[in-house]
Amino acid sequence: MSVATRAIDFRSFIVMDVMERANVLERQGQHIIHLEIGEPDFDTPQCIREAGMKAIREGKTHYTHSLGILELREAICRRYLDTYGVNINPDQVIVASGTSPALVLIFSALLENRDEIIVSNPYYPCYPNIITYVGANCVSVNVHEDDGFQFRLEEVAPKITPRTKAILINSPSNPTGNLLSADRMQRIADLGLYVVSDEIYHGLVYEGKEHTILEYTDKAFVLNGFSKLYAMTGWRLGYVIAPPDFVRPIQKIQQNLFISANSVSQWAGLTALNEAQPDVERMKAIYDQRRHYMIKRLKELGFGIGVDPVGAFYVLARANHISTNSYELAFEILEKAGVGVAPGIDFGTNAEGYLRFSYANSLENITEGLERIEEFLKNR
Repeated sequence: MSVATRAIDFRSFIVMDVMERANVLERQGQHIIHLEIGEPDFDTPQCIREAGMKAIREGKTHYTHSLGILELREAICRRYLDTYGVNINPDQVIVASGTSPALVLIFSALLENRDEIIVSNPYYPCYPNIITYVGANCVSVNVHEDDGFQFRLEEVAPKITPRTKAILINSPSNPTGNLLSADRMQRIADLGLYVVSDEIYHGLVYEGKEHTILEYTDKAFVLNGFSKLYAMTGWRLGYVIAPPDFVRPIQKIQQNLFISANSVSQWAGLTALNEAQPDVERMKAIYDQRRHYMIKRLKELGFGIGVDPVGAFYVLARANHISTNSYELAFEILEKAGVGVAPGIDFGTNAEGYLRFSYANSLENITEGLERIEEFLKNR
């Protein structure tokens, strides 16, 4: 029996490999500090949990419309109007079972075989994997630490070919935590390509202001969800905002692959949008406290941070003075210091020599984790 080439060629998500090795060590009795995963350590806010339980008690446990319940789609549109001043029709919103399935929906509807989509390097590891999975080609453009890892349009232009269909942006970014400026977003929109904008970390910005691509062009797909901002990772709830011509094609793919998003999660998501902002502000203030501490300590330990990150909950720090092999270094830190960190190579060749640290953990754990790394570096 032969395994399909697409499955063999699928790259692993290395941060998950780190976490799973950490789980093995924990089962052996070791105490591991997790700074590798981008998952909020907060419980889902109580009002959201109660909404989920209420939906179950009321029997809202059946298939929903394949686009998602109308009340949630309308609330998403209100959020984008109130936050960014953009008008969206609820019929442009497709609710999905998380942002990863949403990416599959977008790329399946947008990209033909051998089409090209431009992606920054570093990038979120799943982007090229899913792009390749649908038969398209990922064209990477290096972005630079001294420029806050933002696209330089003079480096994007030479990558555009007759096969280029779209450009993908992620602001605030995973793994860098940096924001794209409004000026560069406008210039990206002016390229005339479709723009796929991953806005999953919107709301988690501590300095400056995030912008949606819909402020600058209608020729865009927005990807967003509830996992990060509302600490709802396990609820698996995301959405796509798509140009009208793409809604029916995406809907048909949704019907066949996923039927609909989880019904209970959708009702909980509606409450998240309508009632959970005080919880968001509380979590955001704590993230910001952790951010300041982590940046300061990493610099004290000799890690390089060219531009301080202002969003999400990540710091991508230069570690090539320790090792130029970030994969081996990450696992060495895990085995010898008991701290999980993400190797830069997981995020592309341009992130080799870096380590990504997540501050989605308690300040107490972050403090202990960085103290362990300090001791590791002294003894190495």
